[in-house]
Amino acid sequence: MKILAIESSCDETAAAVVEDGRKVLSSVVASQVEEHKLYGGVVPEIASRRHAEAIVPVVAQALEQANVTLDDMGAVAVTHAPGLIGALLVGVNFAKGLSCATGLPLVPTHHLRSHIASNYITHPELKPPFLCLVVSGGHSHIVMVEDYTAMKIIGRTRDDAAGEAFDKAARTMGMSYPGGIALDRVAEEGDPYAFVLPRPVVHDAPYDFSFSGLKTAVINLIHNAEQKGTELNKADVCASFRYAVVDCLTTNFLKAAEDLGVKKLVIAGGVSANSLLRSTLEAECQKRVYALYMPDKIFCGDNAAMVGAQGYYEYLAGNIAGADLNAFATMSIE
Repeated sequence: MKILAIESSCDETAAAVVEDGRKVLSSVVASQVEEHKLYGGVVPEIASRRHAEAIVPVVAQALEQANVTLDDMGAVAVTHAPGLIGALLVGVNFAKGLSCATGLPLVPTHHLRSHIASNYITHPELKPPFLCLVVSGGHSHIVMVEDYTAMKIIGRTRDDAAGEAFDKAARTMGMSYPGGIALDRVAEEGDPYAFVLPRPVVHDAPYDFSFSGLKTAVINLIHNAEQKGTELNKADVCASFRYAVVDCLTTNFLKAAEDLGVKKLVIAGGVSANSLLRSTLEAECQKRVYALYMPDKIFCGDNAAMVGAQGYYEYLAGNIAGADLNAFATMSIE
């Protein structure tokens, strides 16, 4: 079964054709990063306008690349939550129009579930159940994936997410948006032990995260140095901060796996492309004889191929929407 998938939750307009939830026939992404760099982050109104301009040619290109037509599709899947509401509405309304015009079933798909499903593309043999660390933009979750559409949150952030902390720290150091990618690159040249940064712990919830204090600590370190006229080694600051964030993520994730007796681990989301997170988990899972699955880096960021992968399983589960489908800025992955 071939699914036409549409993604517009933030600042990428994307479309893809995916077969049976695992095989990507085409994947097209129109990024707005260069425009949003001017403002240091995503401007929701601009993002919505650019989605409206890009969605028709992006969908047409995805169909052309896959060498198919709408007549070959079995359904239309679209991200309807969570994300920027104006951006989501562009994709949702376009998908509703296609569904009404063609009679294709309309499959609403959760953005974070789709990030998890990116692993089904990279690893066709992967099947639930497994434990997943989802680190994407404003979300940091540990999720027990019991089945393709049955998920339970084991841990979550109490304040800032890891991706937000990376971006805010990078902005304080004068790096352009998206800061997390730039910070990761600079950190490769630094000493991760140069600065001692806190590891916030949520005492009543051992699998939950808290990155607000860690973010504040590195920002204060930078500001205090500026006030004293002291020059910090940027690479060392980046490396120390990255090490602290990754330490928090991996510690809680591995503790949850051990406590729950799960030996199949998965990571997903934009931050899953972080080089230190990937190498640390590879080493720790090898020690523990855990199976670790990570998406190809091209599928870590927002894309429609992952929407098509998850949309296939949502379709099989009977998750079909009507013309009254709406978009939602927030929605639990459960």
